[in-house]
Amino acid sequence: MIAIGSDHAGFEHKEKLKKLLSDMGKSYQDFGIYTNEPADYPDIAHAVSEAVAESKFELGILICGTGIGMSIAANKHKGIRAAVCESVTTAKLAREHNDANILCIGGRILPWETAEEIIKTFLTTSFSRDERHICRINKIHSLTNL
Repeated sequence: MIAIGSDHAGFEHKEKLKKLLSDMGKSYQDFGIYTNEPADYPDIAHAVSEAVAESKFELGILICGTGIGMSIAANKHKGIRAAVCESVTTAKLAREHNDANILCIGGRILPWETAEEIIKTFLTTSFSRDERHICRINKIHSLTNL
């Protein structure tokens, strides 16, 4: 199951994302927002990140104006590896090498057609489980205990 959320700048992409996920046969839960009225992205990022960190959801997708604010807020949560992706290549490598568990995209940066390809790639790419990548990810999370 996929946890999704957006602020007002990502609302239109999130609505299209829901159709895409349904078409892909993926179940999801929408953590908001539910209109295009102004909203604070950290509120949504924290809700989605907590759900993914607690293993209630396999992956998350967050959409704001640039994807950057969502990723900063999401990465404050232990166990979260949120990646801002602006290309299919970065989405593929974020999953393969970094085991990213939340995709962040910019509704004001990417046209929907590009965002759609990035999302599909993120959702269909698996972590490589290469020992060198596992070691690096473990180092990331060891720092969160400082």
